[in-house]
Amino acid sequence: MAVETDVLDELRRLRTRVPGLTGSLAATVDGLVVAHDVPETEPEGLAALTAAALGVAYRMADAAARGDFRELLVRGSHGYVATYAAGATAVLTLLAEDRVNVGRLHLEGRRSGARIADLVATRVGPGTGRHAGRPTPTPAPAPGPAPGPAPEEHLATAPPATARPIGTLPVRTPQRPTHPPRPQTGT
Repeated sequence: MAVETDVLDELRRLRTRVPGLTGSLAATVDGLVVAHDVPETEPEGLAALTAAALGVAYRMADAAARGDFRELLVRGSHGYVATYAAGATAVLTLLAEDRVNVGRLHLEGRRSGARIADLVATRVGPGTGRHAGRPTPTPAPAPGPAPGPAPEEHLATAPPATARPIGTLPVRTPQRPTHPPRPQTGT
């Protein structure tokens, strides 16, 4: 598969450009592996978890009126997991050590996401994948000034809400402590 080879080459070049990068994975927004360079990590499991995290990230960005998904960064006690949009149908997930330069990780991750978007779009083309033929939901415009133009080639498009149901989590509201009633004094 030509697209897999080209994407794998990009992932390997990315590892040489970012000191502290320990793995990289390109996947579809549905959780299918396109190419990977993740030693000691199961790529299918990572792709599936990336798809699950994307579902939450899409919803969070939408609920907070922050626009289209661009990236997601998770910091653990042993390093980082960063996910970048790679067009409308793919994502790039990077694994890095705790000592990585996060600014460099973002810079190179965004660039590679754009390259992977181009590779996937030219080889695979639109209208493929699990969500092919389904209309993309159009979010309601946010109040306020219109944002400036964004480079569309590396923005991920959220799958339709019916394709990725996410249950609601119970939300606890803090309760004010109740104090016993004060005894009334006789007057």
